[in-house]
Amino acid sequence: MALTTALVLSGCAASDETAEETTTEETSTETETETETSEELTGSILVDGSSTVGPASEIAAELFMEENPGVRVSVNISGTGGGFEKFCNGETDGSNASRGIKDEEAALCEENGISYDFVTVANDALSVVVNQDNPLECISTDTLQEIWNADATSTTWGDLTTLDVPAAIADEELVLYGPGTDSGTFDFFTEIINGEEGNIRVDYNNIGEEDNLAVEGVASSTGGLSFIPYSFYQESLDEVKGLAVDGGAGCVEPTVDNVQGGDYAPLGRGLFTYASSTALARPEVQAFFRFLIEETELINGTAGYVGLTPEQQEEQLARVEALIG
Repeated sequence: MALTTALVLSGCAASDETAEETTTEETSTETETETETSEELTGSILVDGSSTVGPASEIAAELFMEENPGVRVSVNISGTGGGFEKFCNGETDGSNASRGIKDEEAALCEENGISYDFVTVANDALSVVVNQDNPLECISTDTLQEIWNADATSTTWGDLTTLDVPAAIADEELVLYGPGTDSGTFDFFTEIINGEEGNIRVDYNNIGEEDNLAVEGVASSTGGLSFIPYSFYQESLDEVKGLAVDGGAGCVEPTVDNVQGGDYAPLGRGLFTYASSTALARPEVQAFFRFLIEETELINGTAGYVGLTPEQQEEQLARVEALIG
């Protein structure tokens, strides 16, 4: 009887200890959950700017919001120039850009007390595309200048003097499609190819910020030609034909390896996202900018962009941390 009593008492003690441990674990779990909940990011982030960077930025926003449902990230597209105008007027937290900020844009930011910095979020191979029936395989920067500069007089492919024009297209009209003046691609291309921002012939089809219109136009015109971001070219491989570009060192194709290796010159470039110092003081903006670089492979891979090299990613992560302070 004494033994039975002892066993019962021992069992009760063990049950009490188990119950106490369970209660302690539950309390600990509840406390951890409460702490995690209290530290969840909240707020909103507004980004505007480049039509080149925009699609990848939209994907980044969607992925970031999946992990941080308390944060709303909105991405609008008004062109690099239009984005900087809003950014420097304090209307946005971030600005996507396919070129660096201009002196006059920086002056507007300074006038309005907007301090800022940027990170490189991707690479790009600005791709020269023609109709799929065009027999050309390569085009030189000299020929691009002859076609696009403000003093250009060529109206057919056969008018070009810097190109050995195939007979099949000699009589075809040059039908050109290009971006509007708010586009960073417009600024980049005219400076790199024609030697000055804004130096361009006026009789081309202005597509504004709609790169898909360039694809549609070139696909429907035997003599069509345009220059579009690499991601749009990759989406349109069944509609248009990409040309290798000879910048003086031979013909180089617009590929990921050639861009990341620095061989696709002079039409390889970086793509950027700017942020104001005021925005970067907010935890949700800090987390978003870390996410842009930490998840570069996922974001750019999903968007069809040329991602950062491991070395670039390391450099940009260090840059983000330095910006955040």
